[in-house]
Amino acid sequence: MTDLKDSGSGPKNAAGVSVPGDAEVGPATSAPRFAIGNYRKELAIFILLVVLCAVTAAMNHSFLSSFNLENMARLIGLFGIFSIGAGIVIITGGIDLSVGSLFALEGVLLSIMLVDRHWGAVLAVVACMAFTGGLGLLHGFLITRARLQPFIVTLCGLLIYRGLARYIADDSTKGFGDATGFKAFQSLATGSLPIHLSHRISFDVPAPFVVLVVVSIVMWIVLHRSVYGRHLYAVGRNEEAARYSGINSRAIIASAYVVSAILAGISGILFGFYTNSVSPSSHGNSYELYGIAAAVLGGCSLRGGAGSIVGIVIGTALLQVLQNLVNLLGIKSSLNLAVMGSVILLGVLVDELLKARGAKRVA
Repeated sequence: MTDLKDSGSGPKNAAGVSVPGDAEVGPATSAPRFAIGNYRKELAIFILLVVLCAVTAAMNHSFLSSFNLENMARLIGLFGIFSIGAGIVIITGGIDLSVGSLFALEGVLLSIMLVDRHWGAVLAVVACMAFTGGLGLLHGFLITRARLQPFIVTLCGLLIYRGLARYIADDSTKGFGDATGFKAFQSLATGSLPIHLSHRISFDVPAPFVVLVVVSIVMWIVLHRSVYGRHLYAVGRNEEAARYSGINSRAIIASAYVVSAILAGISGILFGFYTNSVSPSSHGNSYELYGIAAAVLGGCSLRGGAGSIVGIVIGTALLQVLQNLVNLLGIKSSLNLAVMGSVILLGVLVDELLKARGAKRVA
């Protein structure tokens, strides 16, 4: 953590505290202008992604088939949305372990609203979004006001939401049938947007990937081009220093969990329509680990105060390519969790190396 008495002449974060430099800070805590040096992590991850894609394509030519690329883009969209939310929380120095169970609970409630109770599609979706946002607010309240650890709060959420989903559904699978009355919403998860560049060049972009692009642009502006985003970084690097500088650190931290819950709510609705059924005992199982792995791989530091939207999206894509490689090579899918665990471990090791390097530069 940065010393509160630090008054060095180096670059300072939003709390007015000196920071080691670009290697640890990330683009949003430095000057607004674009500089390639501010995106070293993202560039390195992108190069790794390109190399991995080339290796995978060389090992199995099916990787470049239109069906595989479209399916992979759809999954990147579905997973990328809530991974951005997980990254926002990690930037503040917190963690959210409740995402997967939240998917199950939201999916069960959405099915009951649409199929059993015949609610209007818009009303059901808005109600689900309000519900998930409220849970995020509850997490933020318990963390900032009750002063509970984020790990404990969200771990309890993981257990409680999964248990509630199973109880409400009576441990039975809930489905959406033929989606009568809400096909437009289902198409956001299963449909594609046709792109025609010429009479010879045309392709389909999965709708979830389009949603991810829109969410990424909005969150990039919020995180990297707003005062609120700078406050997120400042609180993540040193909450006490941020508070002394006039930042309402409690409100900033609580809002991060609300943002994470809302993005998880969007993903949860899309996942429910994508699978067209929700098994309360397994739906969304371990997805929170995927979000954390994508954020860490994308450059978010588990200590807080570092990360970017671009990096999280690239990290999500890299994880999907890794899982696609496992599938194409005929390796058992049970290794997916091992892949995610390895990615988190690698990300933490790299983060520690960068921290040590930054400390040497300051010394």
